[in-house]
Amino acid sequence: MLRFLESLQFVLFVFFTAAYAYQIVYLAVGLIGKGRQGKQDATLHRYAAIIAARNEAGVIGDLIKTLKQQDYPSELLDVFVIADNCTDNTAEVARKAGAIVYERFNKVQVGKGYALDYLFHHIFDDYGDKTYDGFFVFDADNLVDPQFVREMNKMFDTGEYTALTSYRNSKNFCDNWISAGYALWFLREARFLNRPRTQLGVNCAVSGTGFLVAADVIREEGGWPYHLLTEDIEFSIACAARGRKIGYCGTAIIYDEQPVEFRQSWDQRLRWSKGFYQVDAKYTAPLLRGCLRGGRKGMSCYDMLMTVAPCNLVTIGVLGLALFACLSSLSQPAFITYRVLRMLGRIVLTTIKGISFSLFLFGAFTMAAEWKQIKGSVWKKILYVFTFPLFMLTYIPISLAALVGKVEWKPIRHGLAAKAHNENESA
Repeated sequence: MLRFLESLQFVLFVFFTAAYAYQIVYLAVGLIGKGRQGKQDATLHRYAAIIAARNEAGVIGDLIKTLKQQDYPSELLDVFVIADNCTDNTAEVARKAGAIVYERFNKVQVGKGYALDYLFHHIFDDYGDKTYDGFFVFDADNLVDPQFVREMNKMFDTGEYTALTSYRNSKNFCDNWISAGYALWFLREARFLNRPRTQLGVNCAVSGTGFLVAADVIREEGGWPYHLLTEDIEFSIACAARGRKIGYCGTAIIYDEQPVEFRQSWDQRLRWSKGFYQVDAKYTAPLLRGCLRGGRKGMSCYDMLMTVAPCNLVTIGVLGLALFACLSSLSQPAFITYRVLRMLGRIVLTTIKGISFSLFLFGAFTMAAEWKQIKGSVWKKILYVFTFPLFMLTYIPISLAALVGKVEWKPIRHGLAAKAHNENESA
């Protein structure tokens, strides 16, 4: 058993190193590349901004205000809100801010995917399915840079992409180690994943908010049929499998509010982890078939396959085998038990050290590359590079809980981060 565990650990190390080696190329391209640029003389298209909101009265007005202040013709940008199962005055606040509001009450079909589907059907019924060329999707806690729509339009007008994602920065990066962990991950995704993907002609992944979908896609799909717990990843995977191209516009910026409480962070990432398992179950076979196509489409499928691969489960499985060997040795002579315990400790320590070092490098490269874009004191920025591995390692128990437990969509309360930040500033 000891030799088997040692051999298994080595084989897995070689396998994962080989499987993710392509991201070294992404890292190099992210460091030296400038990113794709859109058409400077782009035709101005007509868009609708879509906001799915549940009890977001405290923040939704600010988002709508930033959309109304876009450096883009106001007659070419409408703002729609779907107030989904709200028990507060989200709908009233959104209407006062200038949005077109629909309300939905459905306790059975719960989640953002269902809310978006409901809203798209109503927009097509009430305004016609050819009124808009594309739909922006935002979360209610976002703030949008004034140039966002204009910059996205430049990329959209190239005609290359059926969807576009954007640069996702944070409103509250330095609030604590939790908000910093989220923010660093999203910045890494923008700089070292989506930007290189677009430069190399490989599909990007949309990330919940700040993305644009061509109206043709919504018409072809008959709405928004992505209802898994991670509907954004489901959409991204489906696009790769079907040959639709998702690009990245790094000059279009949104500011997202990250959770600051561990309980909320746990619930949110528990849903994401469960959603990844759902995506694995539904799309692994289509992605594997897509990998065989070769070329950039095949690479897009392979990249998405690696993105959703349940690596945490493999890590948990190896540690579980080591623990089983340890328990089995308890009935053996003392010297055998000692050797197994020592091996268990070495496997656990080596695994955690390897993962932590890789995560630290991810965080350090991202912080160095995006230093000027991150608001906060120097010492906090440096500190949160070191806490980033801890934040990511908490995914291990979260992944296990998501595997064995029932997970339902739960709303994330927003405005808490801003409140905590203001209290700290006044203290």
